[in-house]
Amino acid sequence: MGFAALARVDLGEVPYVEAVEAVEAVEAMSGWADECRAGGGDRLFLLSHPPVVTYGKRTDPADLPTPSAGLQVVAVDRGGQATYHGPGQVVGYLVANVRERGPADVVRWVEHGIVDALGALGFTARRRDTEPGGPSLVGVWTADDLKVASIGMRIRGGVSTHGFAVDVDPDMAVYDHFVACGMDGSMTSLRRIAEREGRLVPAEGEVRDAPADALGARPNG
Repeated sequence: MGFAALARVDLGEVPYVEAVEAVEAVEAMSGWADECRAGGGDRLFLLSHPPVVTYGKRTDPADLPTPSAGLQVVAVDRGGQATYHGPGQVVGYLVANVRERGPADVVRWVEHGIVDALGALGFTARRRDTEPGGPSLVGVWTADDLKVASIGMRIRGGVSTHGFAVDVDPDMAVYDHFVACGMDGSMTSLRRIAEREGRLVPAEGEVRDAPADALGARPNG
């Protein structure tokens, strides 16, 4: 499907609430979404977050970390279960006009883009179809069925927000404190894969470039 003129915008580390939950309240992100609705262009924002666990309405409270874990926990209006964001991840937010595209098509396009991006970095990955009545398998998975990238989208007023997170080299011990994506023990990282294969983990810049290129995002300006 793709977008004819998807602009890439690189940001540094941005607190989650400021960058995403505040789509409704913070002028910067709200302005971007409003501009997109007015036909002002589609953007892929690439950034990182300080440590935070976010969760949607369907998340089982038992899946969330306890206060003793010391993790910020934020309820958000997006698809998906509990998800971790933190240092060592590459996070991408697609703020794009998707009026002529179904939500499933947008998610599938992002999945295929990340699969292609990881392939360009030398990592074999795939998307999986969710079985009726089964847990959601949205995201990108390794050949041995471990999740290396999470995806959670929201579409409102014909504009997508939220996006994806690729686990490059995060603190994997964080996943001991909650159930990620409704599937305990399902997460891995590029570092773990690289160490198992006896190779170097790619630099963050490489991992930023790969999905941007695969999704057709070009530097803004």
